[in-house]
Amino acid sequence: MSKPKVVLVRHGHDPCDDRVQRFFAASDLEIVTLRPFQGQVLPQVDGAVRAAVVFGGPFCVDQPQAHPFLADENRFIEACLRADLPVLGICQGAQQLAAVLGAYAGPPSDAAPGEGREFGYYPLSPTPAGQDLFAGDLVVPQAHFHTFAIPSGARHLASSYRYPNQAFSYGSAYGFQFHAEVTKPGFRRWQVELGPQHYGQPGAQTKAEQDALMATHDAAIDAWFLAFMDQHFGPALKPEQKGQV
Repeated sequence: MSKPKVVLVRHGHDPCDDRVQRFFAASDLEIVTLRPFQGQVLPQVDGAVRAAVVFGGPFCVDQPQAHPFLADENRFIEACLRADLPVLGICQGAQQLAAVLGAYAGPPSDAAPGEGREFGYYPLSPTPAGQDLFAGDLVVPQAHFHTFAIPSGARHLASSYRYPNQAFSYGSAYGFQFHAEVTKPGFRRWQVELGPQHYGQPGAQTKAEQDALMATHDAAIDAWFLAFMDQHFGPALKPEQKGQV
């Protein structure tokens, strides 16, 4: 019998050294990593697929004509939601999740306020609904200047000073605008690859500020995110939860 699968939808070529990868590598699930922007085909959501994570990336959710593969990804997200599978959307993935649920996603607007760019490490503030998930303020990595509105029927979980919509949940899915999955090596790559387009823009931190905040907060980010992953995806890792023996 083949192993149950977790599907990781990626939008770039970074090494898979993030915390999502580390979490699932320690499980009994088969990790299926797909890059639809390269033409790779997403699977049917059947009994073999147990969970999914849709990562961040450079593709504008509000420009589907320019990125036709996003339609396939959105259909995959919809199928996961119908199947009540645990899903996590990160940054672009959270914006896609919001759009699938009928909410606005794109540049800051009246529908989804925001200001400037978040590139660095920024404090989150939990909403009343997010108190159980975020025990006090958590400082997390960010790299974005687009955002999303909170879908109708979703729970708004966290905000930041510049972008009030940072986290939401809807049924079996969570959407995070921030990047708690990124490790120190991963963010250091972003400083080189993304820094030139962000440094000096309103809201973006300097590299020195980022380095200091990374050193201070990375351990707490790691502990919080792995605990979240275990809580959210843990049941999908247990064969007995799906009637397997």
